[in-house]
Amino acid sequence: MSWRMPAETADHERTWMAFPRAGITLGDDAASAEEAYRAWTDVAHAVAEYEPVTMVVDPSERERAARMLGSHVEQVEAPLDEFWMRDFGPTFVVDDERPGVLGAVDWTFNGWGDPAWSEWRKSAEIARFVAECTGAELVSSVLVNEGGGIHVDGDGTVLLTETVQLDPRRNPYADRARVEAELARTIGATHPIWLPRGLTRDYDEFGTNGHVDIVATIPSPGRLLLHTQRNPKHPDFEVSRELRAFLSGTTDAAGRAWDIVELPAPETLRDEEGFVDWSYVNHLVVNGGIVACGFGEERADAEATEILEAAYPGRRVTMVDSRPIFARGGGIHCITQQQPAVTA
Repeated sequence: MSWRMPAETADHERTWMAFPRAGITLGDDAASAEEAYRAWTDVAHAVAEYEPVTMVVDPSERERAARMLGSHVEQVEAPLDEFWMRDFGPTFVVDDERPGVLGAVDWTFNGWGDPAWSEWRKSAEIARFVAECTGAELVSSVLVNEGGGIHVDGDGTVLLTETVQLDPRRNPYADRARVEAELARTIGATHPIWLPRGLTRDYDEFGTNGHVDIVATIPSPGRLLLHTQRNPKHPDFEVSRELRAFLSGTTDAAGRAWDIVELPAPETLRDEEGFVDWSYVNHLVVNGGIVACGFGEERADAEATEILEAAYPGRRVTMVDSRPIFARGGGIHCITQQQPAVTA
């Protein structure tokens, strides 16, 4: 078998999500909970304008999900304790030697390094559940990894971060060679690019320790979209400069130097918890479009829309206010997972 994770720009069969439920991520009051339910619902409805959406719903949220999602979004039930589908759900792959065959990589998930606050054991079973729903062949992995910790171009290149896959809380016995061998086996990535770190906020207590999907993505072969903080008062000003310098010295799997396109951060620097990691990089590419994070800043949102539509010719941007999602630790890419279309 020769599994390969397609680029996110390849045709999708559908997008998978998970509906919020009671827990630390939801919030501890009714207004906060409603904010989360609404944000996840808004993203689902935005994606459904382009392609089918299937939402995994905890049995405790059956009635609310049916009421809020309506008939636009398919709903399937399974026990959940978290609802970041990108991270605990399967990473879908195809087998170029067997047309029409879909695979689903079941990474080992331990709640982003098993911090004291995380509840993850139910969601760790969701990749297998989704694989069964889709009829995909299960590709089991002992590597502790999350979907938000990788980005690929579908041609062998993978972006990842030293502080995620080599995190001793995740993979205490792993080194680069072992991680690289497993990525080659499971997703067909033969050309790893190890970013030295992620954004500042992502190293807080509730962060992921450096997920790449708020830092950089590959919109087309040989091109990178890179989160860029333009305000020197934010610590990510230096971080983004260092990452650009690092990436400028790397190539993709085909040996091309990167055409790096800067995707500037919104102007907001802080929220009540500290410096924000608001990022337009954390978008989802869908059939014919891009569902992108909006931050309520007219000028910045418009600039990001223009850059994204230029980077993905022929796709239009739909923006969804993602401040409630980022307040909980991620963005639109983090709560979605694309299932590629396969043809015999």
